Amino acid sequence: MSTEIIRRNSRQIRVGNVPVGGHAPITVQSMTNTPTQDVAATIAQILRLEAAGCEIVRVAVPDEQAAEAVSAIKAGIHIPLIADIHFDYRLALAAAKGGADGLRINPGNIGGQVKVRAVVDCAKDLGLPIRIGVNSGSLEKDLLKTHQGATPQAMVESALRHVALLEKEGFEQIKISLKASDVRRTVAAYRLLAGRIDYPLHLGVTEAGSLYAGTVKSALGIGMLLAEGIGDTLRVSLTRDPVEEVRVGFEILKALEIRRRGPEIISCPTCGRCNIDLMSVVDEVEKALLTRATPVKLAIMGCVVNGPGEAKEADIGIAGGQGLGILFKKGKVIKKVPQAQLAQALLKEVDKWEAESQKKKDK
Repeated sequence: MSTEIIRRNSRQIRVGNVPVGGHAPITVQSMTNTPTQDVAATIAQILRLEAAGCEIVRVAVPDEQAAEAVSAIKAGIHIPLIADIHFDYRLALAAAKGGADGLRINPGNIGGQVKVRAVVDCAKDLGLPIRIGVNSGSLEKDLLKTHQGATPQAMVESALRHVALLEKEGFEQIKISLKASDVRRTVAAYRLLAGRIDYPLHLGVTEAGSLYAGTVKSALGIGMLLAEGIGDTLRVSLTRDPVEEVRVGFEILKALEIRRRGPEIISCPTCGRCNIDLMSVVDEVEKALLTRATPVKLAIMGCVVNGPGEAKEADIGIAGGQGLGILFKKGKVIKKVPQAQLAQALLKEVDKWEAESQKKKDK
């Protein structure tokens, strides 16, 4: 039985220089939590996100000052910038003219078809895509009444209603998201919509929560959809430093073998045989490799029993012992290492691995 994921066919759009949909790689996005008006702080956070692998970033544009900041922010970063707009179509126009690479709006809440037309005309002139963002917590009152709540069917109907507003103006550079704060409703909504349109879909479980709860909800919701071939971009929503969102996003893609960016670390849960502070070693290695992009599979094991044998598929690994540990590659022991130097020995081997990988690319 094949385990290959067959992706849903979707049309392709571009967000800046990043293709979305079609056969393009599934991209990892995030959103800043700095005041957009604070240009320096927002740029600094986006540069940290870039280093972690973020490929598209969104900023909130709640007022004119934030819209005016878009131009300066765009000039200081290297990835596409999406402006998040609610209610005031003039902010969408200002952000677009200020250099935003895309707009995130709800066409139904910016003031009627005339104002939708103004935004669409601007987006057409500048070659910008628009993401329709449907959230279960802000559905239209008539849909809530008809469907007796914010059901998946109500969310889909809202999305199609918004799509019709844009298509009426001859606009099809569209991406859609359907987010609820619970996994099952989010998944059901995306499944329903995926079979009704061919626009690219942006995945996420909104207001997912803290690091642990948010990671679990996002991994389940986003992961189930990706495993079914649904989704073209994703954002993990966490009440946390947005850099953590990017890390979790790539971990979801790695777990499904969709994309690999940076090291994959496997480590044992520890038991009574473990004679080293394995958690500290894992933390040290993770922090040191946070911004590395080269894919390499690493094993950090608590003892020689769980060392090369159980982790023989790892490219490089270490295993602890009494005073001494071992360094191994592809299941074969390379050398013994003093326990206190295990993490550094592993990091040195990663440096060598990256150098060799780069040589192969340059040939």
